[in-house]
Amino acid sequence: MSKSRAEQMVERLRNMQAAAPDIEASAVVSVDGLIMASALQQGVEEDRVSAMSAAMLSLGERISNELGRAGLEQVYIKGASGSIVLTSVGEEAVLTALARQDAKLGLIFLEMRRAAEDLSKLVG
Repeated sequence: MSKSRAEQMVERLRNMQAAAPDIEASAVVSVDGLIMASALQQGVEEDRVSAMSAAMLSLGERISNELGRAGLEQVYIKGASGSIVLTSVGEEAVLTALARQDAKLGLIFLEMRRAAEDLSKLVG
C-alpha cells in the first residue's frame, strides 16, 4: 500500500531531523497557515506554529520586496533557547525547523534546502 502525501512529508521531515540532529522539531505549513505535516515535540501546538510560520514568511517576503531584495528564501530567528528557521517550499508552503541553541547552522541550512526541494514535489 502506498503512503499518502502527508505520510511522505512526515517521513521526509524525520529524515531531515535524523540528518541534522540539532533540529528538534519541524513542520510543513501552507502559506495560508494550515499544517500540512509535522514532526513537532509533545506539547507544541501545531495550529499556533503553523499560523505564526505563515505570518512570519509573509512578513519576510514583504520586507524583502520593499527593500529590493526580492526572492526571499529563508527567515532566521535566533532566541535565547535556540533558533527557528523558515524556508520556502515552492510557492505553496513553508518548512519550519526549531534548532538547539548551539546548533550547527550550516548543516541545518543544507538539510533544510534539500528537504524543501523534495517537499516541493509533494506539495505541488
